[in-house]
Amino acid sequence: MSGLVEINFDGIVGPSHNYAGLSLGNIASASHKGDPSYPRAAALQGIAKMRGNMERGLAQGYLLPLPRPNFSLLERLGIDEHTDRALLAAAWSASSMWTANAATVSPAPDTADGRCHLTPANLVTMLHRGQEWRDTKAQLKIAFGNQDHFAVHDAIPPSFGDEGAANHMRFCEGHGSRGVEVFVYGRPGGRFPARQHEQASRAVARLHGLDPDACVFIEQNPEAIEAGAFHNDVVAVANERVLFTHERAFADQQGAYDAIRAAFPALEVVEVPDSAVSLAEAIKTYLFNAQLLTLPSGEMALVVPSECQESAAVWSWCEHMLASNGPIRKVIPVDVRQSMANGGGPACLRLRVVADPATVDARFLLDEAKAERIEAVIADTWPEQIDPADIGNATLAKTVIEAREALLSVLSLGELA
Repeated sequence: MSGLVEINFDGIVGPSHNYAGLSLGNIASASHKGDPSYPRAAALQGIAKMRGNMERGLAQGYLLPLPRPNFSLLERLGIDEHTDRALLAAAWSASSMWTANAATVSPAPDTADGRCHLTPANLVTMLHRGQEWRDTKAQLKIAFGNQDHFAVHDAIPPSFGDEGAANHMRFCEGHGSRGVEVFVYGRPGGRFPARQHEQASRAVARLHGLDPDACVFIEQNPEAIEAGAFHNDVVAVANERVLFTHERAFADQQGAYDAIRAAFPALEVVEVPDSAVSLAEAIKTYLFNAQLLTLPSGEMALVVPSECQESAAVWSWCEHMLASNGPIRKVIPVDVRQSMANGGGPACLRLRVVADPATVDARFLLDEAKAERIEAVIADTWPEQIDPADIGNATLAKTVIEAREALLSVLSLGELA
C-alpha cells in the first residue's frame, strides 16, 4: 500500500521513573532494586535515541507517560504509607515507557478490513503493568483515532496474559506489503512466569482479522525465560525478511524456522550461536532487545544498547557479523542506561506501527521543534533523582504530576490529563 511506512513510537520516560524491582523474572530490574534513579537523565536519553532515528531519515513518534501516582489503584487496594512498599511503588511505576508492551499492532495489508489494528496489552502478570491498559488505550484512541485507517480494541480479558508487541514479530518484503505475523508464547510452570499465553496470542490474531495461513504461533524456549528473557524480544527481533535471533530463543529452534519459512519463504535467519554469545551474556547486554531498522538507503541497521560495546563476546560477534556481509550492515550503539538498569533496551522503548503518517494525529509525531520543547520541559520539571524512600512522598507526587501536566500542555494534549 502506498504511503505506508514504519513509525517507531517511543515511550517518553515518565517523571516517576524509579528502581523498585517490581518485575519478577527481569534480571536487570531485580539487580538494581533500591538504587537511586535519575528520571531527567532517563527521559533525555530516550529523546536522544529518538533524535538519532529521525536524523537517519526515519519516521518517529512518541507516547506520553501515564498519570502517576495512580491514586485510583492506591484507593482500590487500600494502600497507604504503612502498606507493603512494593504495592505502593506499583502505583508510581513509570513502566509505560516500554511501549513495546503497549499493544500488538497488525498493519493494514495483513488485516481483513484493510485497517491497522491495535490491541492494548493487558499485562496481567504484574500489578505495576496490569494497571496500564485503559490509559494506554485512551492514548491510542487519540493518536490513531482515524477510524477509516485504524481499529483500537480493548485488551484481551484475564486470565490470558498478553504482553503486546514484545512477543510479536512480522515478516514482509517491505513494510507496506502483506506480511506474516509471528506470535511467541510461553508455557507456565517455570521459576519465572511465562507472561505471554498462547490463547491471548490467538485471540489477538482473530480480533485483527488475520489470515490463519499468514499467522505462526511459536513457543519460547523455557530455558530463555528461566535465564531472564521474560519477553521474546530479549532473545529475538525481526525486520522485513530478517530474523535476528539467539540460538536458544525458541523451544524448537529449527521447527520455528521451518514454520516461519513455510508461511514466508523469503526468510533470512541471522542466528547467534550460544558458543559465541551465551544466553546469559545476550540477556545481560540486551543484544537482541535492539531496533532492527531499514534505513532510507535500503540497508538494515541494528540499534543496540551501548552495553553491547562493553562485552568482548558480544562486540566481537557484531564485528564478525558485519564482516560476513550479511543482511545487517550497521550496528549503532545508543546510551539508554537508565532504561537498561530497569530491564528495557532500545526495542522495549518503542512500538512499531506501519501507517501513513498523514493518518496519525500529528501531535504524536516527533519533529525537531517538538523534540526541543519536550527536552526543555524535561530539563525544567523532571526530578533529577529519586531514591526508593521518596516513593509515596506528597511533595514528590506533586512534582511528578505537575511535570507530566507541563509536558501535556506544551504538546497540546490536555485531554490526557
